[in-house]
Amino acid sequence: MDLLTIFKAVLSNQAILSAVTSALFIILLGFFLTKRGTFKASLGKDLSTVVLTVGLPALSFNAFMSDINPETLRQGMMILIWGFIFQGALIFLMKFYYVRYNKDQQQALTVLTALGSTTFFAIPIIGAIYGAQGVLFASIFNISYRIYLYSWGYISFSGMRMSRENLKNMFMNPIIIATLLGLFIWIFQGYLPQVTLADGSRVAFARIDKTAVWLFKPMGFLAGLSSPLAWLSIGCTLAQISLAEASRDRTSWVYSITKIVLVPLAGIVVLLLINIAIPVSFTTVAVSTLMMATPPATVAVAYSIKFDREALLASNASLIATVFAVIWVPFTIFLLEVINQMGLFQA
Repeated sequence: MDLLTIFKAVLSNQAILSAVTSALFIILLGFFLTKRGTFKASLGKDLSTVVLTVGLPALSFNAFMSDINPETLRQGMMILIWGFIFQGALIFLMKFYYVRYNKDQQQALTVLTALGSTTFFAIPIIGAIYGAQGVLFASIFNISYRIYLYSWGYISFSGMRMSRENLKNMFMNPIIIATLLGLFIWIFQGYLPQVTLADGSRVAFARIDKTAVWLFKPMGFLAGLSSPLAWLSIGCTLAQISLAEASRDRTSWVYSITKIVLVPLAGIVVLLLINIAIPVSFTTVAVSTLMMATPPATVAVAYSIKFDREALLASNASLIATVFAVIWVPFTIFLLEVINQMGLFQA
């Protein structure tokens, strides 16, 4: 298949195009309605609370309500390991990449590069494009992110050992609870007590999509809130901030291009090399790429501000990277679809 044919196939993929335009249009809607005063300034924060407390936990849990097969399990475990290795490698390598900056800047930029806003920014987009399997893989990938965020990220900015509060945040977060519970049910569904359905088939009692549709259905409605409310929240947030001062910070631009463009491309290259020896699915590649092509984690920026460690740099970098990501991520999705059409990874 020649490159022109591939481009035509990508541009004619309505699922990809509609997901991208939906995200952009709803972000712009939130931006416009906040600018004109229809939405209050506090709405963005309120919407993000709804998404993080009920929307994304329901989305993550529901994604695991599916049959398991050896290949999906293999890819799921691969993306779990890949998350720990790739983010760990970034933690080590970014110190050398940012070596020209002073020690505090170097540390802040390293944390912000390794830890992106995977939960809030990436998962709604992944769910809109790659469906339940994409969310399942993204939720698994997020396990390593949460562990690094609440341990290494906290220690890097605070200079202290792990606190009890951070351990609580790591394991009692609604999204982590939903992910670990869903992952347990998904992996061990063949060993849990079984229920016979009306058609004679047997499933684990915890497969609520089969055994408790009355519960699964409302969780589906809550999960459906994740993408539109997250995109509205991003638009509301962007409407309240001024780009003028932040855009003059050259370091923030260096960071943004590194985080949104170079790091995801590096991940694709490494996965291409791994694919030579170990088959990697395209969904694994797409999910891990979009999870890394995100602005800095809001918790990491909050750490920077709380402990007064390059707070201005972290704030500027977060602003520039968020705007840049909204513009650039559609190109990343386009590139991923070209790779998919080229057949470089497993379908």
